[in-house]
Amino acid sequence: MAAICENRVVIVTGAGRGLGRAYALGLAAEGAKVVVNDLGVGTHGDATAETPAQQVVDEIKAMGGQAVANYDDVTDFEAGGRIVKAALDAFGDLHAVVNNAGFVRDRMFVSCTPDEWDAVLRVHLRGHFCVSRHAVDYWRAQQKAGKTVDARIINTSSGAGLQGSVGQSAYSAAKGGIASLTLVQAAELRRYGITANGLAPNARTRMTETAFAEAMQAKDGEFDIFAPENTAPLVAWLCSSASAEVTGQIFELIGGKIRICLGWNDGPEFDKGSRWDAAELGDRIKELVATRPAPKAVYGA
Repeated sequence: MAAICENRVVIVTGAGRGLGRAYALGLAAEGAKVVVNDLGVGTHGDATAETPAQQVVDEIKAMGGQAVANYDDVTDFEAGGRIVKAALDAFGDLHAVVNNAGFVRDRMFVSCTPDEWDAVLRVHLRGHFCVSRHAVDYWRAQQKAGKTVDARIINTSSGAGLQGSVGQSAYSAAKGGIASLTLVQAAELRRYGITANGLAPNARTRMTETAFAEAMQAKDGEFDIFAPENTAPLVAWLCSSASAEVTGQIFELIGGKIRICLGWNDGPEFDKGSRWDAAELGDRIKELVATRPAPKAVYGA
């Protein structure tokens, strides 16, 4: 069977460890040329002397693939342009951006500080904007020049963003914003040959070690449901030409189970036909809440 990403050029942010590393290696195994972007910071965004991006590049080259390391900050708009330029300089083209970089500052809402809130929204929401914005500029220019564009944006949301997670108000808000961003990108960018889809991965990474370490432990002799490598095939398919007709979807993958998230939709309603009095709303709202489908519970609730 032919590699589905043969000669596709893909940027993966936060690709030095965990899910990003699994994506980069999986894409390379499927024939992609990969820009491995990673600052080498800790789970809270703290500076380290590590260079995991180069380690992943070395792994890809050892398996016969092509990759380059990049250490730019995804939250810096000019740096986002340099990340795209790294792909063009190394491989002459760009076909997909996988926005994976992020960190956590887990805190109950009553203890969350403005600096922590801003830091989390910056790396997740702004980080998704900066690289993709420059990639879209490149793809639009190609289309205007008469070239056929077959491009992909893969965003990273989370179950925390889709249903909330106790102790992760900033992270949940950012990941919910990313899900909405994906819908808008899909609607606006299809005309240029660009699709946008999102992931809500369930995997064992540095960011899950504190809150979910025990629940996500691998069990001897059993399928490792939470291995980061489980999500890599979906990312490779979404980055390939085979996914051209799929856009505006959020995928959740748990082990071998894949689902499409339905998200917000219209629920039960009642039309009075005239303006409501505040006092009469209570009984009707109770009826609507009682007849709506039961929502998924907030993580940790």
